Amino acid sequence: MPTSPFGIFELHLLHLLARHGSFTRVAAEVGLTQSAVTRQIQTVESKVGTALFERTTRKVVITPAGRFLVENTRHLIGDLDSTLRRLREDFVEGPKQLRLGVSSDISLAYLPGFIFANQRRQPELNLVVTHESDTGILRQLQSDELDVGILCPPTRLPGNLVATHRFRDTFTLITPRTGFEEITDKSAPRMLKKAMGRQSWLLISEASNTGSQLRKWMKSHRWPIQSSHEMDNFDLIINLVALGLGISFVPQRSLALYSRRRKVRTISLPTRFSRELVVLVRKSRSGAPHIVRFIENILF
Repeated sequence: MPTSPFGIFELHLLHLLARHGSFTRVAAEVGLTQSAVTRQIQTVESKVGTALFERTTRKVVITPAGRFLVENTRHLIGDLDSTLRRLREDFVEGPKQLRLGVSSDISLAYLPGFIFANQRRQPELNLVVTHESDTGILRQLQSDELDVGILCPPTRLPGNLVATHRFRDTFTLITPRTGFEEITDKSAPRMLKKAMGRQSWLLISEASNTGSQLRKWMKSHRWPIQSSHEMDNFDLIINLVALGLGISFVPQRSLALYSRRRKVRTISLPTRFSRELVVLVRKSRSGAPHIVRFIENILF
């Protein structure tokens, strides 16, 4: 359309520039000169009537207008990429690919259970795995940048997503092996909580769904927290506990492949926190055979 301010290719360049923040890196990725990419972006800005990026001698920063445009067209790029992949897979007999997003709230120790059986049963399937926040995974699922997401679900699921599987994930209290002898399985609940109140806590970020739920549970059970430090993943928390820097509640399964687990003690409690984990896909892709088989192969 001659009156259109830009086409799909120009939109793709905008998204790449927003991601990389560098004309040089965008030019290298698409096979153009830096000046050619610069002219394309300038033409788009001229046609939409506002600056989308601010240029300095050191970096390129997206403007609020540019961020608005990129966020509201993200699904177009994702849908086109997904359509072309499905075209190659279904009509050109190209290799099938599955883009998997695993929440950063889920320990890396879980990944073998998500991937191992599938590699054995669908060796031809190429996996692209990302590890990031629940919010990031939800956004990428909605914009068709991911095929499958495994995460702690929000209170309400977006309308274009469906949960194919749900499972419980139980937590345990861990302390360093030495220096915390007053905290034991046999301690009376009152004495145990008193001893724990004197310790430094290492907790998953409260901004995450898991972190928010865990703190509500601790508050309802009157677990004392005098001081705490927030971390963005359980693997880091376990390592810091092993070094004697505090105590924490972590998923039981996250200890399975931990090489320094002998330096960590687990404390049995009469009541334990658990969260729900879900497998999410786009409704429009929930019946794709290779996605269905992948989900069936996940070891819960």
